[in-house]
Amino acid sequence: MRWQLVDRIESLVPGESAVGYRCYPADAPFFEDHFPGFPVVPGVLIMESLAQVSGKLIGYTVRKQRGDWPFPILSMANNVKFRKFVRPDQDIRLETRITSLRDEMAAVQVRAKIGKKVHAQAEQIFVFNAVPLNDPEEMARVEALERMHLKALWPGYPEES
Repeated sequence: MRWQLVDRIESLVPGESAVGYRCYPADAPFFEDHFPGFPVVPGVLIMESLAQVSGKLIGYTVRKQRGDWPFPILSMANNVKFRKFVRPDQDIRLETRITSLRDEMAAVQVRAKIGKKVHAQAEQIFVFNAVPLNDPEEMARVEALERMHLKALWPGYPEES
């Protein structure tokens, strides 16, 4: 995945929460313009990192609960707050907690932390399968990709039969 903005997932408890990490290296090209002389991680990248961890949590949760692997799409972000700058080479702790899970959507509370301090937070809303996958082969391909990505990020991923 070219836009994978999560380095690793430390923990994932289906139906509850997940914790991941991301570090944006100082040589990332966007730091040249954001901002010259004072490089900071763009807030939209922090929100996307949080959404990616949340998507893995939601997808795995739904798979365990109802047997299919939805394709969660971030559709809304409410009460977004950026409290502190995130600088290059800082390890960002990405926390997500499910607050609502329905057949067609999920809501999560997310926080990005450096050490013990919250740097960003939001409520994120996801819809499932915004573009329906009606072909069973395509559904199987998407699930295989999601499993592969989750397994690569999460050392605790359980081997399933």
